[in-house]
Formats: sequence, structure tokens, C-alpha cells
Amino acid sequence: MSLLALQRDFRRWLDHEAADAGARLGPQAAPGLSVYLNNYRGQLMACLAESYGAVKAWIGDDAFESAAATHIERRPPHSWTLDDYALDFPDTLEAIHHADPEVGELARLERGLARIFVGKDAEPVVPAMLAGIDWERARIGFVPTLTMMPVKTNAAAIWSALADGEHPPAVQFLPDPATVAIWRNGFSPTFRTIDDAEREAIEALAGGLTFGALCGRLVESIGEEKGPVLAGGMLSQWLSDGLVAHVRDLG
Repeated sequence: MSLLALQRDFRRWLDHEAADAGARLGPQAAPGLSVYLNNYRGQLMACLAESYGAVKAWIGDDAFESAAATHIERRPPHSWTLDDYALDFPDTLEAIHHADPEVGELARLERGLARIFVGKDAEPVVPAMLAGIDWERARIGFVPTLTMMPVKTNAAAIWSALADGEHPPAVQFLPDPATVAIWRNGFSPTFRTIDDAEREAIEALAGGLTFGALCGRLVESIGEEKGPVLAGGMLSQWLSDGLVAHVRDLG
């Protein structure tokens, strides 16, 4: 047997416990193969449990281990680092718990908070840096770790309670679909549920719309008094949250 064939059989044994692959490795290898298989699956199980502690706390140990076992069977590692193995687990959880959408949303939130640790750094803008800006022509850039996740349930409130060691609220569907904005403020993972108006404003500004043009859109949609007030309020919130990485005056 060539080294390549040996490696392939060993991989098939680990991934799928393939009896034919194990048999080709010889009867003397059987005890060792079982040890390797248990260690392999145990490491993957531990990786998933460490990455999704809130999900495990929410659905319980038995349901979590069952979902993790399904994931391990269906999706072998595909990256050089074990850190990447947990990235696809929300897909498996959504497929298994399709009738309970908060489970998948909770997993995606937990994954998002973990991933922003390796995101690109950016110093947020503070109000003192904005003197003399012509806001009609200003373009706003957000911190590179900002991601937005659509939600239907109160998964964010559930995660917060579990993270604080408190009893989580019962699952609830939101009156309207919303978005959870996730970013890193300094060294702290942060998130906040935002409505459609704020999501659309962030997306428009990230796409190159000037702040003045955003105010014009809001005036058209909600009126001359409310539009600028809403735009100003959102800008103030973004600055307070550490979401703004730069403001460029095009004047």
C-alpha cells in the first residue's frame, strides 16, 4: 500500500468510520484506530462546545451533543486550523432545529462575536475630530469589523442573559424582522439590535452615499422635521458606539 493510499484510508476511517478502509489497515491496527477515532471526535466535539457555549446552555447538553455528532459525521475538518471547524455549525443547527429559529440565530450571533476578534483594527472617530466637517458632503466609513445579521427572534436578548449568567427570557418572535449589528469596540465584542431604517442608512453610507444625501432621503420619506433629527440621532449613536472609523469631507 502506498503512503497516499494509507493516508486516504486513515482519513476515511476518521471521517466516516469506513469499515473497508479500516480493514485495509490490517487487524493489528484496530485497537489504535479506535483510540484515534475517539480522540478525533472528542476534539471536534470540544471545539464546538467551546465555540457555542450559549447555544449549548440554551438547548441542553443532550441536544447539543446530538447536533454536534451530526455535524462531525457530515462535515469533516476542511482547514489547517481547528479554529475554523466551528464556522459551519450554525448551518447544521438551523437544519436540525428548523422549527426553532432562535437556535440558528443564537449560533450565528455567537459565531459573529467570536470572528470579530480576528478582524482588522480601526480607531473609531470621536466627536472632537469632527470640527469643521461639511456634513452635506461628508462620507462616513464604518469600522471594518461591522457585520449585520438578520433576525426574527429575540436571540440577542437570550444571548445577553446567558452571557451574564442570568435566566434567559422565553423565545419570542419580533414584531418585525430586524437586524443585529455586530462589531468590536476597542477589544470588546459588541452588538445591538437595529431597525430597518438604521440598517438601510448604514448600508447606504457604506455604499458611498454622503451624509447630506442620506438626510435628503429621510426628508423625503418622513418629513423635513423628522428626517434630519433621525439622521443626527443615528450619527450620534454611531459615534457613541465606536462604529465610525472615518469621516471624509469631500468639500
